[in-house]
Amino acid sequence: MNDDAEQQHLAQANPGYAAGQLAAAFRTAAAHPDPETRRRGAERGRRWRAVLDGMANGLLTIGSRTPVAGLPAWVTPEVVRGGFATGEPSAGGPLLDHEIATARRAGVPGTRRALFAHFLSEDGLAHLHALLDSGRYEVTVPEEAALLTVAWLVRAGEPAAALDLVEELAPFADRLRFAPRPSGVPAPRHDAVHRSTVAEARAALAARHPSTAVETQREALAVWHPFGDELLLHWLAVTDERGRIHVPGRDDPWHARSAALLRRYHDLARRHTHCTKHLRPKENLGILRGALEEAVAAGELTPRRLGLLRHAVTSMVRRRGRPGSAEHTALRRRQAAHAALPSHHALAGVVLGRLSGLPQEGGVEEVGPVLAPVSEREADETGVPAGAVVPAAVRRPVEAALSAPVATLVERGVVPSAEVLAELVPQLVAATTAEAHRDPALRSLAAAHYRAFRNRRSLLLFDLQRQVRVEELPWVRAVAAQRAGSGADEAAAGALRQLGGLAVRAFPGTILPNPLIRELSVLARQAELGAPFVEELAADIFMGTFTPKFLTAARIAAELLGGGSLYERYYAIDYAAVRNLAVIEAADAARRSGRARTSPGFAELCRRRAAEFAPGAGRGGSWVAGNGTVIEQAQILTTHNLATLVHRVGIDPGTGWDDVALRCFDTVCRLTGRVHHNPRPLGTVKDTAYAWRQMIFYLSLCAPDQQRYVVARVTEDFARQPWHVAGRLAPALTGLRQVLAGEQADQGAGRRLLGWSTGGHWFREDPAPDQAPGSHPR
Repeated sequence: MNDDAEQQHLAQANPGYAAGQLAAAFRTAAAHPDPETRRRGAERGRRWRAVLDGMANGLLTIGSRTPVAGLPAWVTPEVVRGGFATGEPSAGGPLLDHEIATARRAGVPGTRRALFAHFLSEDGLAHLHALLDSGRYEVTVPEEAALLTVAWLVRAGEPAAALDLVEELAPFADRLRFAPRPSGVPAPRHDAVHRSTVAEARAALAARHPSTAVETQREALAVWHPFGDELLLHWLAVTDERGRIHVPGRDDPWHARSAALLRRYHDLARRHTHCTKHLRPKENLGILRGALEEAVAAGELTPRRLGLLRHAVTSMVRRRGRPGSAEHTALRRRQAAHAALPSHHALAGVVLGRLSGLPQEGGVEEVGPVLAPVSEREADETGVPAGAVVPAAVRRPVEAALSAPVATLVERGVVPSAEVLAELVPQLVAATTAEAHRDPALRSLAAAHYRAFRNRRSLLLFDLQRQVRVEELPWVRAVAAQRAGSGADEAAAGALRQLGGLAVRAFPGTILPNPLIRELSVLARQAELGAPFVEELAADIFMGTFTPKFLTAARIAAELLGGGSLYERYYAIDYAAVRNLAVIEAADAARRSGRARTSPGFAELCRRRAAEFAPGAGRGGSWVAGNGTVIEQAQILTTHNLATLVHRVGIDPGTGWDDVALRCFDTVCRLTGRVHHNPRPLGTVKDTAYAWRQMIFYLSLCAPDQQRYVVARVTEDFARQPWHVAGRLAPALTGLRQVLAGEQADQGAGRRLLGWSTGGHWFREDPAPDQAPGSHPR
């Protein structure tokens, strides 16, 4: 699922949004110069037309977990931007090539229902069993795992469960694709992940074209500079010691050599067209060549031409030395070596050849051989010099395809952010989910299915409905009893600690992105840790309510940070009141004997705190910003999953919380530098405040002596920052010192650094260069 999940939305879908998207798609399809882009625009237009038609005729119920009439929630819908379902199932549409081929081999009609019946026959089940054993199949949408699950249940001696599953699938057998796609390679290793496949790396390299600028420079160095030296020597042959140029008579051999040089020039100009500097009449090479043409044609030079020529010859010798001199020869040797270097395009071709022999749908297990210098054999085959080193621009697509443990990818810089980490985590969670099953074939199937499920796009949902979870799918329920029990729970808990700890260690100043939170939530449910993970809510669609898990997360934060921690004092939180609120709402839910859908007490607490603490509170401003101030207070109270990771999951930073806090401050300074002279700084201000909050949390986990050490280090780093960074951060640092001294953060010269504001935010104002840090007015 690649969109924000479990968000809050308006109570009614807006057809105008869909109409606007349809118009934009049609404009692209009609007017874009690129044919492939026009094709994609036409396909988007088809989907948005289906959305509007379905909304008009009642086929679609936008905002429901079952948006398509007649299809249950477990069917994967085709979803377009904004979470709108088109009415078509992702596993539907015309038969694919492999389905047509299977129908022909089996001698059955080319329909999905006939194929469904074939796979339930003795021959069909034998084929599915062979796929299970070999692992040579692909599951691109979750439904493609259904019949493999049926086959596994039959072989495992669970005919009743298999029959129940078949009965649930049968009503949709004519519309949906329930069999997998054949593959030439087995499933990837469970313990390794990769950002891109070998095929994607090859596509990125194949898209590289020769650089016009590089080829122009190469031509100038290899062709026109040496020819310019020849012309210069030719004119120096008729230049006296005082720099005067004497054109010989027509019977002098000099003229024959001149004509030969001009013939060579025209041949070079015809064959080498990148560099056109020689065509400019005011350039030195153009002056030398123009004077030579005039001398050959007229036998002499006009005074103006002679003056230009003399100046050009003098300046060329003065600048680079006389051709043949030691200085000039050394320069041309360096330039020739540079021109002889192979182009990135040529080296990309060599790497492409190396990648062609690897399995295309997986990652690269070892990038060293792929990125080694050019061998003698490759030099003979391609003309690229042996020993040429693969440059960074060509290395990057290959390194992105490295298949290795995620910690290795983070260490090597292949995973540069928490957002990229979130893209890879589903592969690891798939492996962990699969480990819950004892049978190797079922493990491989579960992993392939989970990867496909995570590509399921989120729906637009109303009334705090939640997205479909993987355990709700019929074929997953059918094998739920095959889980290994406590061992699987421990594996999930271990994976949760590993991923949570890695995210904190590698990206301490970044809040966990929603896709990563969803994967951690899956592991937490499997591990049965009672560890709620809360999403970052979008301010423009926030309806002012929170689900009960937000209050549960705040209670966990109270258990960890209550009792006077630095975090509690800095953000002026009464965690004892938060614990009492959690007890009251839990008791109220128990009396009603039902599951509460919202936490009104937590929402009211966040609103009160926003009105009291948010910069600019009560001064009007955007309703989106007002929502943002409430959401930020929820993040502060819950620590946005940090307390859950530390207190319930038990993550370990490895290097100590003091080190993590210091690295958060580095992020704060880097982001603060981006605010200066930024015409739209609000997003950066928000991220800076979030990084500052992370720093306060980690600092709160340190012993008092460690806190003093961190603040001393922060003060030293602060003094080395540019004036616009130091001046802007000074009030926040003063506020932190005041809290450590037992005072309030937001008094005197100190400020509590928050990200959202409904009015003017003090952090936006550019400090003056001569304004001393800490002297900013309130």
